[in-house]
Amino acid sequence: MAKPDILILRPVMQTVTDQLARRFPLSRLWEESDRDAFLDRIGPRIRGVVAGGPVDADLIARLPALEIVSNFGVGYDGVDTAACAAAGVVVTNTPDELTDEVADLALGLLLATVRELPQADRYVRAGRWLERPYPLTATLRGRRLGILGLGRIGRAIAGRAAAFGLAIAYHGRSRQPDVPYDYHETPADLARAVDILMVVAPGGAGTRHIVNAEVLEALGPDGVLINVARGSLVDETALITALEAGTIRAAGLDVFADEPRVPERLIARDNVVLLPHVGSASVHTRNAMAQLVVDNLMSWFDGRGPLTPVPETPVPRR
Repeated sequence: MAKPDILILRPVMQTVTDQLARRFPLSRLWEESDRDAFLDRIGPRIRGVVAGGPVDADLIARLPALEIVSNFGVGYDGVDTAACAAAGVVVTNTPDELTDEVADLALGLLLATVRELPQADRYVRAGRWLERPYPLTATLRGRRLGILGLGRIGRAIAGRAAAFGLAIAYHGRSRQPDVPYDYHETPADLARAVDILMVVAPGGAGTRHIVNAEVLEALGPDGVLINVARGSLVDETALITALEAGTIRAAGLDVFADEPRVPERLIARDNVVLLPHVGSASVHTRNAMAQLVVDNLMSWFDGRGPLTPVPETPVPRR
């Protein structure tokens, strides 16, 4: 039997291509100047896709032999899972490899935002400490953390936050009976009950702008918004307005609506900490994620099934 052809959509870590190339014929879509002609030629042979970005229904339709999409990342909102399921294509992601890294980053971003660590760093570098001490900041003491999306990462954040002495509440698609945290029926209800709102929910159409002007108003003037999920979850225009008007105190953002473009009005704010989507961006974690992308493909084509299939695409019988 011929070896399965694998299509890589975007540049990936070298370890992925090195390992896959030893076993499978590889095609690299981003290197092709005429992608349509290329897909017309090789599309019928492709049985696996490595994805780190959009996989839409049109692409799936052009790959009639496709069996598996191995997605780099825990989020897979860029993959049309409904179209994959309809075509009998399984989708995998890399859920557990980045949980601790993102949770660590989330707590670091929270501390940086509340205690103004980047601003204090800039203060020293500008020589202003020679003139007077840095102004007193807000604190974590006595605060209540609301987690929007209590999945793997949300739970890891909750564990770390509890060690900081923070009271914890959450909102998600349903109440989770095995956790001791208060549950709130809507994002606005959660925001009203807390003064830190940590956004960790999945992306996609169902969560677009789930943090809107109403939620920000409910969070209040001492409120802090932290987003380490997807930029699409927050109405960025409403957030900028809230920051400028003092509707909330501050925000710490690792993700944005139109990455890597960040609105100038956010950049201009001194009550915002901005990171370039680095939640999982350590050498250790990205290597582990890359290995799971490879391992899912290897396991599938060895007949052992996928290691980490997403729930929207039930594994077809082989």
